[in-house]
Amino acid sequence: MGRGVTSKPLSPAPGHRIAKLLARAGVASRREIERMIADGRVALNGTMLTTPATILPSLAGITVDGNPVSEPAPARLFLYHKPAGLLVTERDPGGRATIYDRLPKDLPRLMPVGRLDLNTEGLLLLTTDGGLKRQLELPATGVERAYRARAYGQVSQAKLEELIEGVEIDGIRYGPIDANMERRTGANLWVEMILTEGKNREVRRVLEHLGLQVSRLIRTRYGPFVLGDLAPGEIGEVRQHDLVSFRRDPRRGPGAEPMALKPAASHAARTAPKPPIPRETGAEAPRGRYPRKGSGAVPTAAKLRGGKPPRADARAAAPPTGERSASAPRGRRSGKLSLVTPGEARELARRERPARPDRARSGPAKPHGGRSGRRPPRGGH
Repeated sequence: MGRGVTSKPLSPAPGHRIAKLLARAGVASRREIERMIADGRVALNGTMLTTPATILPSLAGITVDGNPVSEPAPARLFLYHKPAGLLVTERDPGGRATIYDRLPKDLPRLMPVGRLDLNTEGLLLLTTDGGLKRQLELPATGVERAYRARAYGQVSQAKLEELIEGVEIDGIRYGPIDANMERRTGANLWVEMILTEGKNREVRRVLEHLGLQVSRLIRTRYGPFVLGDLAPGEIGEVRQHDLVSFRRDPRRGPGAEPMALKPAASHAARTAPKPPIPRETGAEAPRGRYPRKGSGAVPTAAKLRGGKPPRADARAAAPPTGERSASAPRGRRSGKLSLVTPGEARELARRERPARPDRARSGPAKPHGGRSGRRPPRGGH
C-alpha cells in the first residue's frame, strides 16, 4: 500500500480586500474604488490590479494614479445638522443641491452614516472611516435612532404602542418601534419614534400605514450622539475619547440614556468671541489686591470711614510686632521687611489712630492736662 500524501486545508489569507483598505484610508467609497480598479488606476508595486477582491495585509506598495497611499489615520466622527432640501449623496445627475455643496471645504473626505431623505432634516453622522460607518449602520449593532415627526391625522396612543411588536407593510417587515405621542394641536400631532433598523423611508411608511400624513421629520439622536444645539447647516466633531468609548460599547447597555455630547470643533464655536475673564474677589484674590467695590468680600473705604471695624478684625489685620510697614518713617527701621502694602498700612494707621474729640469742636484748642492727655474737669471738680 503506497504512502499517501496528506494535504492540510488552506487557511484564508490574512488581510482585507483592497477596496476595503482604500475606503478606510479615505481614498473613496468602495464602489468608486471598484471603478478605479476597473479603469487601471490602482497598482501594487507597479503592477496594475485587475480585481477589487485582491486580499492584502496592508497598503504597503499601493499607489492610486501613481501616488502612494498612506495608512489610514484614526477614525473621526462629525455631527451635521442637515437642512431639508439637500440630498445625501456626493453628486446628483439632476443637478440638485447635496450636503457636500454646503459642507466647509477644509474638512477631510467624509462618508455619511446612513441617509436622510430629501425633505428629512436633523442629525446626520459623517465619518472618515469605513469600518466605523458599517458599525453604526448595521442593525445587528442595535444602535438606536430617534425621530420627531409632525403629522396630520388621527391616531391613538394605544395604536402607536402596538408598533413595539413590529409591523409588516407591503411584504416588508419592520422591527420594534417605540412610538409615543408628544402633543396634539387640532388635527396635527407630534410623534416621537425610536427604532434600531433605519430601513429606507421607514418612519414615513409606518406613519402612513397608520393613516397619518407626515409634514415634517427630524432626526434628533443617533445612538449616544444627539443633535443638541447645532443650528441647521452647522457641523461639529465628536471628541476622540467619546468616540473610543462608543466603539468599545456601541449600545452602552439596554435602555442606556444618550450621552448628550457637545461637539468639540463646532465652526460657530471656533469663531465665537472669548468670554471676559472674571476679576478675582474675596478669598480668591491674591494678597495685595483689593476686590471690586461693592462685592461684599472686603469693606470699601466709604464703609471704613463710616465706623470703626470690629476689634478682632483690627488685631487680625495688624502687622506682626517688630515688622516695618512700607509707609513707616525711615528712622524707625526694625530690620525686617513688611508684608503689608502701602494702602493697607495707611488703612491700619487710620484704624489705630486714637479719637480726637477736640477736633470735632469749633474754636481754639484748650490745653490738655492730666493722664492720657485728658482735659481737666470744669470748675475744679
